[in-house]
Amino acid sequence: MSEFVGFSPPSSRRRPGTTGSYERRTGWLLDCAAVAFLAVYAVPILHPDLSPVWLRACEVASWAVWALFGADYFIRLSLAEDRRRFVRGNLVDVAVIVLPLLRPMRLVRLLPVLARMQHAGMSLRGRATTYVVAGAVLLGFVASLAVLDAERGSPEANITSFGDALWWAAATVTTVGYGDRFPTTGEGRIVGVALMLGGIALVGTVTAALASWFVEQQRKEASK
Repeated sequence: MSEFVGFSPPSSRRRPGTTGSYERRTGWLLDCAAVAFLAVYAVPILHPDLSPVWLRACEVASWAVWALFGADYFIRLSLAEDRRRFVRGNLVDVAVIVLPLLRPMRLVRLLPVLARMQHAGMSLRGRATTYVVAGAVLLGFVASLAVLDAERGSPEANITSFGDALWWAAATVTTVGYGDRFPTTGEGRIVGVALMLGGIALVGTVTAALASWFVEQQRKEASK
């Protein structure tokens, strides 16, 4: 509590950059955990006839990933110089802990790194667009799994296979909404709302990026 009133004992003062150093050392571990969670979440849904032993193993692994993400958040919180600012600036990390479906979204953080490695000249606008589009694709894939898991046991369901779920997710995230496939359960509709919001964010970001590019090109032509 002493940090919030402007004083901290010498033994508890944190060196600048401690949190960043910790994240650089452990980031790869969290990325691997996100891949592992995506696998143990997807396998029981795509293969519901798995043996109880494998189903139990997937459940234990998913809880282990949850514990790892929770521990990582609280360690970074303890290392932060300004904890209030850290909490405000890492609300997505809280959502990743609270909502299991969002844990694979951590993988999107790898995209800017890959973009810099492969296309050093890519603009900030291009990296942001790549980031959002890839995030939407990953969100659509996870939403497909979630809606299939929610709908499979409903007698009124029309999303009964992973192919149906992918088609529904593609139509929803792009805001097309054909209506031939739709969730009928409460859980499935919640997934649908989240995917709709993701689709709106995708369309808005891509539209803004294209508009910005056209304006920049016009300025270049006018300055010649």
